[in-house]
Amino acid sequence: MPATIAYALAVWLLCGVLSNHWWWQIGCFAVTTYLMVQLNNANVLIRIFSRMVSSSFLALSCASCFLFPFLREAVMITCLTAFTLLFFYTYQDKKAVGFTYYAFLFYGVASIAYVHVLFFLPLIWVMMITNTMSISWRTGTASLLGLLTPYWFGCIWLLYRQDYSLLTEHFTALAVFDEPFNLYGITDSQKATLALIILMAVIGTIHFIRKNYLDKIRVRMFYGFFIWMDLAALAFLLLQPQHFNAMLLIMILNTSPLIAHFIALTSTKITNIVFLVLCFATLLLTVYNIWNSSFLYS
Repeated sequence: MPATIAYALAVWLLCGVLSNHWWWQIGCFAVTTYLMVQLNNANVLIRIFSRMVSSSFLALSCASCFLFPFLREAVMITCLTAFTLLFFYTYQDKKAVGFTYYAFLFYGVASIAYVHVLFFLPLIWVMMITNTMSISWRTGTASLLGLLTPYWFGCIWLLYRQDYSLLTEHFTALAVFDEPFNLYGITDSQKATLALIILMAVIGTIHFIRKNYLDKIRVRMFYGFFIWMDLAALAFLLLQPQHFNAMLLIMILNTSPLIAHFIALTSTKITNIVFLVLCFATLLLTVYNIWNSSFLYS
């Protein structure tokens, strides 16, 4: 973990965090990394002592260094990580009104930063039934109240300013659709990064499905959440490629535990080779994306 943190800081410095004044972005990155550590610790996502979940997140985030300048997406992924951490605390507790409220409060803030995450809400409510098994009329109401609370405070500010255009523009963005599977505007760097993350997601998912009998039922439910969110983000990315950056970050968040589970809990000759290949590919992709990042030449 310390080596990966040093590596991540080196990548941020190399990409120009100082010259470009990305203080808020790197702050969100640091908070998200800390939340990933807590997510692993609180839920024992890997049945041995390992920092691989947060290390995988750091490595994949640095490989996607072209996302560093985007503040909206950085705020979104920080809030979604906080949501996931709190959401898992509600496991099999239909009276967990507090955790549910605060989880969806962060989700509401994430939707203010990037409104299209609201499309994931139906899936999340379904997983409250199937995965966390925490749904009840009390937690359902708490989820709605938590989601609406940031908008309630925002509307007070808009009422004070007597300007409601921001609210209408915010929600009308949900009705703007582009041509599905139109990847012509996606750069080679983005395509290469997406391909690597999909590969890791597939490897991690197959490994977990094959070996999940060794994990507790609680952990299986949480990994089911990661898999479904990964699939949903990929589907949304392909159907609406204009949201590539945001969906890629969501995939990084949910792929990190999957590939970490594979890396930490396998040690055969073949899986060790796969691990080395993935490490080399991640490093190579990071160098490639740094070299091709437009902000280095602006």
